[in-house]
Amino acid sequence: MAAADREALEVLDVRLKTLLPPDYQETYERMEPVPMRAAGLKYDAGGQVAWDQIWGSFCDLAMAGGPPHKGALLEHGAADAIDAEFTRYDEVVEEICRGIRMATGLRAYPSPTPGWVCVTCHGDGMAGWLLRAIVMENVEARRRGAVLELPAAPHYRLDREIKNVITVIAKTCHYWLGHMPATQRQAIAALLARMAVESPLLTPAADADAGTRTHPIRPAAGAAIERLTGLRAAEPRSEGWLGLECGNVPPAVWMMRALVATNVLSRREGTVLCVPVNATLDPGGDRVAAAVAHVFRCARTRGIVDGDGAR
Repeated sequence: MAAADREALEVLDVRLKTLLPPDYQETYERMEPVPMRAAGLKYDAGGQVAWDQIWGSFCDLAMAGGPPHKGALLEHGAADAIDAEFTRYDEVVEEICRGIRMATGLRAYPSPTPGWVCVTCHGDGMAGWLLRAIVMENVEARRRGAVLELPAAPHYRLDREIKNVITVIAKTCHYWLGHMPATQRQAIAALLARMAVESPLLTPAADADAGTRTHPIRPAAGAAIERLTGLRAAEPRSEGWLGLECGNVPPAVWMMRALVATNVLSRREGTVLCVPVNATLDPGGDRVAAAVAHVFRCARTRGIVDGDGAR
């Protein structure tokens, strides 16, 4: 192992052990993404869902190698769809906010931007960690300071998408507040602040940058990544994301987690690693290509992948 590769792995390991709850710090490379049986809804005497009484436990975090909560990305509603069903949209938002308040104790309220609900966290560090953890669960999220935003849409159903949003914030808050001591939460906040100074968090394109399915940055980034790693682009799955076929689940999980530790938002859908495409933050796709190449080299040095990206 070359000295530079060894140093890169050491930095990565330190960051991952800072970001992960103590239960996972020595076992994250051996985690299996095995799902638990989904919890059923429970209702109170008034016929409303008792969101604070549903979960006795949660699946392992996708960040740690557990199964993502969703198989594909749960996205926010489009403005035209919301305008067409604004009464239903208001009902969805109200129920999501009620559920979040009951399940987490956090303040939740409608976002001024249609398609989102706001959740006020205990600080920037909490919001930053939850953002990364929730996106790895395949639920869309974004943040402004200590305010986290989660998706909403008029087509969301109570026992499906509404429950998905509430479950994922309940799950990640459970690990943040219940599994990590205050000293670690402070260390995470400091790490996220340091990484932001090194390079801002690379996220998928916002609504204003929509159209990345056909934007030239997508094929340019895909070609650069294939040249550097051998990983081939998969069919576009969501706006703002580029899929990379890893061949197997373990390398996709390992590189997803490693990318987040280099301040690049990422997630996976099966064996496909999904990385952000953002013409504003990364105009030529150079940064995302360099980040994927970096974690690929680390994965190859660790024996997670071979020269062709498969293992």
